[in-house]
Amino acid sequence: MLSKRQARVFFLGGTFLFSGIFLVLSIDTMRRVPKQTNAEGLTPEVVAGKRIWERNNCMGCHTIFGEGAYYAPELTKVVERRGVPWLKVFLRDPQAMFPGQRKMVQYDFTDEQIDHVIAFLDWCGQVDLNGFPADPPLRASLRAVSGSASSSISAAVADRPLPDVFTTGSCLGCHEVLGQGGAAGAAIGAPVLDDVYTRKTRDELIEWIGNPQGVKPGTAMPNLVGVAISEEQVIEIVDFLLSLNPATTEPGNQI
Repeated sequence: MLSKRQARVFFLGGTFLFSGIFLVLSIDTMRRVPKQTNAEGLTPEVVAGKRIWERNNCMGCHTIFGEGAYYAPELTKVVERRGVPWLKVFLRDPQAMFPGQRKMVQYDFTDEQIDHVIAFLDWCGQVDLNGFPADPPLRASLRAVSGSASSSISAAVADRPLPDVFTTGSCLGCHEVLGQGGAAGAAIGAPVLDDVYTRKTRDELIEWIGNPQGVKPGTAMPNLVGVAISEEQVIEIVDFLLSLNPATTEPGNQI
């Protein structure tokens, strides 16, 4: 048994020791905060996006940093998961990406407001949350499957630049082309498009891209003509996809 003097020394020594440890850890935490919170990325656009987020009570349905409601998807890493082009189309018209399914309100955001919201969500995704949210357990296997076609294309085709329409039209949000994009498509089975010329003719591609819901009602692919792409851009997409055929001499020819 400790004497009174020993107990006093034990108590005071333990108090000072653990108070010192707590102080050191607190200082270390405060020094790490600017880097881990991506403080340098707090641009006026990010701030404006945060105000839109709060004004529209987005946390009433979504979670961010693990906080909020659980009715709709967690959005901390949504830019990494879906991609900017996909998000632009979705925020402009939630029904366009999931016809007859999405319950999200049509807010009629302007293009500037959409850019601000995405800037805020992108900033959130850059915050160091020590591994939160965790990667889906099947992501690696899904990406391996989705990327199988890209590994078989020739070097000449692989080095070909993608037309801008693949980015602005949201194609890369779901589909992988020449090793790019496909972040959102793996989970819903959106195919890699490198070898689509082996599965569909030119006319079939034009019909499918122009009106996928008319060809196959209920398909995961939305009607994007008039929403994200024009009829002329449909032809541009088809010509490029068919030109990936090594045997093709002119864009648009079939084999």
